[in-house]
Amino acid sequence: MEFLNRFSKQIWETKYRNRDETVEDTWRRVAKALASIEPHREYWEKRFYNLLEGFRFLPGGRIIASAGTKNRATLFNCFVMGAIEDSMDGIFDALKEGALTMQQGGGVGYNFSTLRPKGMHAHSTGRIASGPVSFMRIWNTMCATVLTTGARRGAMIATLRCDHPDVLDFVRAKAKDARDLNHFNLSVMITDDFMKAVRDGADWELAFRGMRGEHIGPAKTVSARELWHEIMTCTYNSAEPGVLFIDRINRENNLWYLEEISATNPCGEIPLPPYGACDLGSLNLTQFVVDPFTPQAHFDFEALADCVPDCVRMLDNVIDVSSFPLRRQDKQAHLSRRIGLGVTGLADALVMQGFDYRDSNARDWSAGVMELIRNRAYEASIQLSREKGAFPQFEKDSYLKSPFIERLPHAIRDAIARDGIRNSHCLAIAPTGTISLLANNISSGIEPIFSESFHRRVLQVDGTYLEYDVTDYAAAQWREKNGSAALPHSFVYAEQIEPMDHLLMQAALQPYIDNSISKTINVAESFPFERFAEIYERAYELGLKGCTTFRSNPITGSILRS
Repeated sequence: MEFLNRFSKQIWETKYRNRDETVEDTWRRVAKALASIEPHREYWEKRFYNLLEGFRFLPGGRIIASAGTKNRATLFNCFVMGAIEDSMDGIFDALKEGALTMQQGGGVGYNFSTLRPKGMHAHSTGRIASGPVSFMRIWNTMCATVLTTGARRGAMIATLRCDHPDVLDFVRAKAKDARDLNHFNLSVMITDDFMKAVRDGADWELAFRGMRGEHIGPAKTVSARELWHEIMTCTYNSAEPGVLFIDRINRENNLWYLEEISATNPCGEIPLPPYGACDLGSLNLTQFVVDPFTPQAHFDFEALADCVPDCVRMLDNVIDVSSFPLRRQDKQAHLSRRIGLGVTGLADALVMQGFDYRDSNARDWSAGVMELIRNRAYEASIQLSREKGAFPQFEKDSYLKSPFIERLPHAIRDAIARDGIRNSHCLAIAPTGTISLLANNISSGIEPIFSESFHRRVLQVDGTYLEYDVTDYAAAQWREKNGSAALPHSFVYAEQIEPMDHLLMQAALQPYIDNSISKTINVAESFPFERFAEIYERAYELGLKGCTTFRSNPITGSILRS
């Protein structure tokens, strides 16, 4: 498929093109690199190329940009870093690891809960601690200083437990000035006990926990509802912090028997253990819609199913082809062989078939697509295990007891028990911002269509932004066939969709995703605060692993303008 607009071509030229490549050369380079470890290289190179051509499968941006080049860059978009030891040496060792990772193009996630709260004495030196938020500002400066590969804004996420004594400082960190900690996304780790305390109107104990989870120093008590209200107030006003339902994340983790997760990648779709990495790719659902915008419009489920095994194989090969900024990251990736296969272009694919994003039949159809991908991905990973071996941390009895695995079809569970599985996790839904723009401006991830046309700001290598007029892919297809005729009623935009309909779409897909989903609930500036907290409470009730909202206002601004 050729580029249908100047903007998508510009994205390719500035972010993914290597020297004098054509687009076909880019796909050949990526296919050749990812097939290089296969015994039958030419066979797999051809299959991988066929998958990439026409934007049917979109590997993560680091893979497209760097696979097969001489760039000293990792192919993994993001990492969760190791636990930060509560000492000056430990803090600056962790900072150094983050700088080295970002230098090679990887975003980073950190749990700052291991740092003692502001005002607590450090027993070894007698000095008074300044608290985790103060050290986060050092990371923020580092991120602004280290130049990542290409025109890519440095990405970081910071998490803090909801029972850390400095949780209010953390929650309010970006409330007054959006420029403070501007390279961080912030998320509070919310426990089941906290949500129960909010519901019951109970008190909530704040206490510092050490590296092993033990309480250190005095505790203090606050109202759970008042703390929850402050979290909601800050995120209503400044879109941060988000929340991670951390007990559910750990309970649903396929590697529950080995890992204690306390952070995610910067966009939240991959909860990871210390030094874990995200290996992402997305199937472009628009390319499987046949006869769009006609009474005969339908989806080619068979073609989609045929693509999934090659996608899994490609992402699995990334682990062996890529370099890693740190040895610990290399080791962790090979121990679990986590991958995250997802989808993008969902909203465009829906409208091309006449589905309204807000309707239950659209959610049912979307869930059916993800169920198919889940089953085919697990079957493919089992086949790879027969061929290449199971991931090293595979322990059959424990793995089969994980809740997600218990919900798989019996035939797949039996095959895992018999043959093992190559990848501990197989599925994630990423935001796919730039790669969706590359693929002729398809809708991003599972987000609704933003608008028929809009202005987009894009970061350049020199730190400046360029603005482009962008037309949604599905809208462009309609206009090509129908000229100025009114768009079908199925065209609904983010601002027309109630927050609950956003949540219900995410909830419809989460049962089929073993990692997580990056999804932003768009909220109008006029949306009442009284209803706002209900979004997060409902997200918890619906079984989501986290929730993020965005309400445009003078503090948050917007990178998109219709």
